[in-house]
Amino acid sequence: MDRSQKSDAVAELNATFKESGVVVVTRNLGLTVAQSTELRSKMREAGGSYKVAKNRLANLALKDTDYSGLSDLLTGPTALATSSDPVAAAKAAVEFAKTNDKLEIVGGSMGGEMLDVAGVKALASLPSLDELRGKLVGLMNAPATKVAQVVNAPAAKLARVFGAYGAKEAA
Repeated sequence: MDRSQKSDAVAELNATFKESGVVVVTRNLGLTVAQSTELRSKMREAGGSYKVAKNRLANLALKDTDYSGLSDLLTGPTALATSSDPVAAAKAAVEFAKTNDKLEIVGGSMGGEMLDVAGVKALASLPSLDELRGKLVGLMNAPATKVAQVVNAPAAKLARVFGAYGAKEAA
């Protein structure tokens, strides 16, 4: 890479860090191209991204961001999983690491809060933003449904009583 390409890569990483809700640092211990491609596609499905970046360039990009504490974790063959949803990247990385021993979770950061391996795994166990939204809508919808049932119940009972009298007189 020449100097301009490096500065472009640093600027791109810096923009990624500023937009991200979480950054997970992983250690790539010999993933094949097919495995890397599978991991990247799972990250995209979850709404995140997975990038292998030179540690020196990543350290430069971390300056002036909430994730500057990650520089200690950037040693050896590392890659960065990022997402705007605080749970998506962690969940995808941890799920992939469970099935593939060549990917190791090193740590991460959510905003300014540094996370160790246990913290990343705990974050991955939380429900995603979409799941939480679905539960919230369900909780808000349930009382309205119950109110409608209570309001309609007396009318339904009256209709059954009138129907019974009508059937009794017809017989």
